Amino acid sequence: MVFCDMFDAVMGLFGGGKSRAKQREGAAEAAKGQPAGEVRESGESSEGAGAERVDENEGADMDRVIIIGAGATGLAIAQGLKKANVPVTIYEKHPSLTHHPRDWNMGLHWGMPHLQSLLPDSIISLLQTTQVDPHTPTKPLDTLTFLNAETGTPLTAMNIPYFYRLRRRALRTLLATDIPIHFSHQLSHISHSPDRSFSTAHFTNGTSASARLIIGADGPRSTVRSLLLGAEKASLNHLPITATFAQASFPAPIALKLREAHPLYLAGVHPGGYFSFLGAQHIADPEDPSSWLFFFYISRPTLPTTNLHVDAPAPTDPKILASEAQKLAGEAPFAEPWRTAFANLPEDARVWAVGMAEWDPGAEGHTWDSGGRVTLAGDAAHVMTYQRGQGLNHSMADAAGLVGAIVKGWGERAGEGLGKEVGVWEGEMRARAGEEVRLSIANTHMLHDWEKAMESPVFKIGMVKSQT
Repeated sequence: MVFCDMFDAVMGLFGGGKSRAKQREGAAEAAKGQPAGEVRESGESSEGAGAERVDENEGADMDRVIIIGAGATGLAIAQGLKKANVPVTIYEKHPSLTHHPRDWNMGLHWGMPHLQSLLPDSIISLLQTTQVDPHTPTKPLDTLTFLNAETGTPLTAMNIPYFYRLRRRALRTLLATDIPIHFSHQLSHISHSPDRSFSTAHFTNGTSASARLIIGADGPRSTVRSLLLGAEKASLNHLPITATFAQASFPAPIALKLREAHPLYLAGVHPGGYFSFLGAQHIADPEDPSSWLFFFYISRPTLPTTNLHVDAPAPTDPKILASEAQKLAGEAPFAEPWRTAFANLPEDARVWAVGMAEWDPGAEGHTWDSGGRVTLAGDAAHVMTYQRGQGLNHSMADAAGLVGAIVKGWGERAGEGLGKEVGVWEGEMRARAGEEVRLSIANTHMLHDWEKAMESPVFKIGMVKSQT
């Protein structure tokens, strides 16, 4: 097992600690069945709970970190811990990294140095392969233009240093290199040892695994967040705005036309209260425009509904959504390139609708306290709207900061140092990411109100990191 090899390599470095026999004895206590949906001390009783089989890693030492979720954040944290010789294992609920057919791309700019600090040179050298256009190096300074989406007139243009557009699936695949991942492990609940030295993750398949620290990096609808705070406090706040997304390839003449304004990305604000974005999703062959895949959307105010939420499948037939989007783009009306993109949607285009949502770690009642034994990072810790392009940047800042805190506190065998350092990092993250959640909410509402759009944060300060 990779974990066992990693543990043997670091035992001499950190030294001391419990014996394996005592750790396994504690693990047996912590692995006793607990009711799903609760974080409990392992000494508490659980009536009617069935026996659990122990995961294959449970027989190994628990002097490690467990990450729930194999998204970009969890994988980046794992790479950073691996680089620092801290044993780590990821547990992912889906059967593979490519389980979902849907893919999209994400902007990374001020967060790139954080990501690079966590990675070995061998992976850093391959980051270019995950870009929407792997054949075009990122410019030291690029421009994102916002158009009047009705007339096509430029409204503003902001300069962004080293603006990367990374394909989510390709990035995850790269960051998973040499990281031990256990797939098809849906978290059920978490328990803690009586001496507070380790925590145990229990999965719905009957297995369990223990570690000194459990990190919830399991996305916007985080199970770990629900276990820490309860379902009500952990639930997303749905905004009255919905976006219809599309991914499609087009005949060469149309594909070339769509890239005329900018080869990678373009944004638009519509006087009718809409916001739009269009860009490349994957330029696999720069010599074959018909192979280019584009990613674009139109968002508009709607009634809030729990049927449209982050990561949820489209609530209606994609063909109906495509027809509605085409009608909207034609009647609003929309300028180029959105008019052409939606008017020429092929039948095999992927179309879906998602309502916007947020979760603010700085809001009242959203502070968890597990003594540094369980924490959250990335979208599990803060859900942001995306018109200012900050989500992945804050996630990578989370990853770098949390890895630094873990490494700093790892040598404290009693666990107090680790818990203290994680707690300090949580405070920094709440202030930093909470401020951006609130700024992004205001920005999103203003971009869907023509009278306020020009005063929105993205028009005023661009895509720079907010100051806390």
